[in-house]
Amino acid sequence: MRFDILTIFPNLLDSPLKDGIIRRAIRDDRVDIVIHNIRDYATDKHAMTDDRPFGGGEGMVMKPEPIAAVLSHVAKEADEGYRVLLGPQGRPYSQSVACELAKKEHIVLICGRYEGVDERIREHYIDEEISIGDYILTGGELAAMVLIDSIVRLLPGVLGCEDSAACDTFSRGLLKHPQYTRPRTFESYEAPDVLLSGDHAAIEEWRFVASVRQTRKRRPELLEQVVFSDTEIKVLKKHGLFLKNR
Repeated sequence: MRFDILTIFPNLLDSPLKDGIIRRAIRDDRVDIVIHNIRDYATDKHAMTDDRPFGGGEGMVMKPEPIAAVLSHVAKEADEGYRVLLGPQGRPYSQSVACELAKKEHIVLICGRYEGVDERIREHYIDEEISIGDYILTGGELAAMVLIDSIVRLLPGVLGCEDSAACDTFSRGLLKHPQYTRPRTFESYEAPDVLLSGDHAAIEEWRFVASVRQTRKRRPELLEQVVFSDTEIKVLKKHGLFLKNR
């Protein structure tokens, strides 16, 4: 899979790509990530990538010519790819969107800045806009890294354990069950006995019920979208979890 990132601050992206899962994915040739400095494609001698908005108002707006030039370069170097603008007006990002994007072979991420990009880029040069949340960032670079990190870990062979992605929080709309490790007793606090019982069926049932309880306590709205099997409903009722509309 290939990612192309368009930014005016390429150094912001340098360090995160050199550690952890992303670094290993690049090393193993499962992912190719190319960073493009939009300033290199500016059309004037001052390498201007932003200008005052028509009609007046606060801030600056990213100019369309340099962004369009980078997109043209990427298309010649590889292909057009799936072009995503990172911005607050886009589709809310979620695990399901990450799974959808993980099926793409090539994604181009455009990092917005200032008051945004010229509307003509949004209307004619991208496939969609994505927002990672209802809050303000100084630019799209952090959002780009969020997308890359969440997508790369879904690619086959990237994670050491193939079941990890399938069992993650939000993989089926539930928060993940609590996790414990050594020591068994920590400052008088005990890990649940069932997790050390060796009874795999009992452990799986405990984890499922704990996951539902965790979700109901911390993110109850998520349960409205979860579909449980008949067997799961029986398990939940056995543990006194009577969910609405179940």
